[in-house]
Amino acid sequence: MKYRILVAGGAGYIGSHMADFLKKEGYDVVVLDNLSTGHREAVLDAEFVEGDLGDKNLLAQLFKQHQFDAVMHFAAFTQVGESVNHPAKYYHNNVCNTLNLLDAMLQAKVKNFIFSSSAAIFGNPKYTLIDVEHPQNPINPYGKTKLMVEQILDDYDRAYGLKSVCLRYFNAAGADPDGRIGELREAETHLIPLVLQAASGRKNNIKIFGRDYDTKDGTCVRDYIHVTDLCDAHLLALQNLLKNSISKKYNLGNGNGFSVQEVIDVAKQVTDKQIKVVDAPRRAGDPAILIADMALAKQELNWQPKYADLATIIKHAWQWESNLTQRGFGNE
Repeated sequence: MKYRILVAGGAGYIGSHMADFLKKEGYDVVVLDNLSTGHREAVLDAEFVEGDLGDKNLLAQLFKQHQFDAVMHFAAFTQVGESVNHPAKYYHNNVCNTLNLLDAMLQAKVKNFIFSSSAAIFGNPKYTLIDVEHPQNPINPYGKTKLMVEQILDDYDRAYGLKSVCLRYFNAAGADPDGRIGELREAETHLIPLVLQAASGRKNNIKIFGRDYDTKDGTCVRDYIHVTDLCDAHLLALQNLLKNSISKKYNLGNGNGFSVQEVIDVAKQVTDKQIKVVDAPRRAGDPAILIADMALAKQELNWQPKYADLATIIKHAWQWESNLTQRGFGNE
C-alpha cells in the first residue's frame, strides 16, 4: 500500500528535507506552505499547494481532494526572540492555525499526526541529559506554543482518537548530503550557518556570547542533530504510528554536546578558511549545556543517528553555503 502524506510547512528547512525523504521512500507527498519563510524551489518532487493553515476552506478542499493517511506539521514560526517581541503572531500561527489543521483532519477522519515540537518546551534544564520526562517549563512564547500543542494533542487523543507523535528537536543542523537543499533564511539565527557565513564572507564575523560558562572551554554546549537524521526519525515514527496507532513523545538529538568554540574550530578545518570571532557578553536565558537523552527513540523506534560527527554535519552545511555564495545570496 502506498501511503499519502500531507507535509504542512514542507517548503521550509526541515519540512523540505522531510518531503524529499518521503518521496525517496516511495510515499505520495503533498506539500502545503504559504511561503512566508519557506521557498518554492526547496520542494523538489512533491506536489505543491500554496496556502495557509488559517484558510479553513482551503484545508477542507485539500482533505476532500486527497485521502491522506497522515499529516506531518512543520508550519510553525520558530524564532525565539521574535516570539518574545511578537507573541500574538506566534500564538495565532503556532496554536490557532494548528487547531484548524487538526479540525480539518477530524472532519476528514484522518487520525495520524506527526508534530514538530521543540526542546524549548523544557525551559532551563534541571539536569544535563534531557529525557522525555524532564519538567516542562518553557521560558518564551515559542516554547509555550509548542507545549500547548502537545497538550492539545493529548486531549484530542482522549476525546477523538487522533493519534500523534511529538518529536522534540534540539539543534537541527546540516543539509541534504547531495547539496540540493539546506537552511535558507532571510534572518539567520542558528550557529552553524552563521559560522559558515563568516567563513564564506557573507558575514563579517561570528559572535561568541560569553566565555565564562561552566563548560570545558567556557562557551555554551549544544546538541546538533543532522537534518537527515531528523527525517529518518520522523519516518520511523510515522511507520510506527501507522502500524500501532499509539501516541508517543520522543526527544531527538545527537546525544553529544559540542561547544560554540568547537563548532568554530571544526568549521575552520572543514572550510580551510579564516573565521573572525568577536567576543560578546552572555545573552539572557542561555543555559550552559543542552543535550538530548534520546534513549527512548533509540529503543522504541530503533533509531540511530548516521551523521553524528560534527565535521560531517558542518561539511554538508558548507556544501550548501558554498552553493548560496555562488548564487550571490544575501551578502552582508
